[in-house]
Amino acid sequence: MEKRLTLKKIFIFWYPLSATWLMMALEGPFIAAVIARLAQPKYNLAAYGVAFAFALIIEAPVIMMLSASTALVKDQVSFFKLRRFTHWLNGTLTVLMMVLLIPAIFYFLTIDLMGLPEEVARLTHVALWILLPWPGAIGYRRFYQGLLIRHNLTRRVAYGTAIRLFSMINAGLFGAFVLKLPGAQVGALALSTAVIIEAVASRLMTWQVVKKLKTEQNETEGQLNYRYIFRFYYPLALTSLIALAVQPMITFFLGQSRMALESLAVLPVINSLVFIFRSFGLSFQEVGITFLGSKNEGFKPLLRFALLLIVFVSSVLSLIGFTPLHDLWFYTVSGLSRELTDFARLPVRILILLPAMSVMLSFQRAVLVTHRKTTYITVGTVIEVSLIALSLFIFVKHLNWIGAVAAALALMIGRTGCNVYLLRPVKKALMARF
Repeated sequence: MEKRLTLKKIFIFWYPLSATWLMMALEGPFIAAVIARLAQPKYNLAAYGVAFAFALIIEAPVIMMLSASTALVKDQVSFFKLRRFTHWLNGTLTVLMMVLLIPAIFYFLTIDLMGLPEEVARLTHVALWILLPWPGAIGYRRFYQGLLIRHNLTRRVAYGTAIRLFSMINAGLFGAFVLKLPGAQVGALALSTAVIIEAVASRLMTWQVVKKLKTEQNETEGQLNYRYIFRFYYPLALTSLIALAVQPMITFFLGQSRMALESLAVLPVINSLVFIFRSFGLSFQEVGITFLGSKNEGFKPLLRFALLLIVFVSSVLSLIGFTPLHDLWFYTVSGLSRELTDFARLPVRILILLPAMSVMLSFQRAVLVTHRKTTYITVGTVIEVSLIALSLFIFVKHLNWIGAVAAALALMIGRTGCNVYLLRPVKKALMARF
C-alpha cells in the first residue's frame, strides 16, 4: 500500500470530496450576504444563526452516517441493515424537531433560557419550521454518499453537491426577491430546498452501486447485526451530537454576553469564512479511512498530504485575517456594515489555526475509525466541548468579554484539548504496524 499510494493518488481521490465540502462551505457566505442586504440584517442574521445552530444539533446523530456507510456496507445484508438503521434514525430526529417547535417549548428555550430578543426568537421559530426536512434529508444523503465513496466514485459526490449549491442559490434568490421573505426565512428555505434535491440526486447516482450490492454474496451475514451497528455507530453519533452542541451553547452564552446582538450577527459570517478553510480538512477523514489500511500501510503518504493541507489553509486564512482582504470579504462580499466588519476582525485572527487543527483531527479520527476505536473519538469530543463551555463561562460570566471574542478563543482552547488527548490513542493504533 505504502509503495502504491502516492500524493497524486490521494489528491485525485480527495479533491472531489474537498470540492463537495467547499461547495457546502460556500453556502454560508452566500446566504449571509443575501440576508445582510435585506431588511433588518442584524435581527435576521442573528435569527438565521440561531436556527442553523438548532438544526445542526438535531441532525448531529446522522452526520457520521457517511463514515459508517463507507466502512460497513459491503454486500446485500449490510446494505439493507444499515439502510433500515438510517431510516429509523432519520424518522426519530424529525419527530424530535417537531417537538422542539411546539411554541411553549421553543420560546421557553430561546427567550427564557437563552435570553434572545423576542423578535430574534420569532424569526428563528419560523425559520426552523422551514428547516424541518433538514435532518432526514441529511441522513438519507450521507448514507448514499458513503456508498459512492466506498466504490471510488467521489466525483459523483461532488456532482451532487454542485446540484445542491445551484439549488440553494436559486431558492435563496427566489425567496428574497420573488417571495420577499424575511432574511432568516430566506436562509432556511435555501438550505432545505438544496439538501432535499441533493438527497434525491445522491440516490439516483448510486443506482448501479445499489443494484450491484443487492447481488453481492452475504459476506457479513451473521457478523453484522443491529447490535453491532449500534455499538459501532453510537460513539460516532454521540461525537457529532456533542460536537454540534457547541453552536447552540455558544449562542446561549453570546445571548448573555457584552455586545450580544453584534456578536450573534457576525458569528454566522465568521463561521462561514472559517468553515471554507475547515472544509479542506473535513474531507480528509474519509480519505484516511479509505487508504490507511488495516496495518497503517498508507500512513506516511497520508501524513505528508495532511501537512501540505495544514500549510495551505493556515497561510491563506492568515492573509485574510491580517491584510485588507478582511475588509474585502466582510464589507464588500458579505455586505456587513463598517461597524460589524471591524467587530469581526479580532475573532477571525484568533481562529486562524482552527482549520489546520481540523485537518489534524480528521486524520486522527480516520486512524481510530479504521481500527474500530471510535470510543476515543467520543471522549476527545467531550473534552473539547467541556473546555469550550468552561472557557465561555469564565470569559462571559466572570471576565465580561465581548461575546464573539470569547467564542473564538473558547473554540481554540477546546480544539487544542481534543487534538492533544487523541495523540496517545492514535499513536497506539499506529504502532500496530510494527
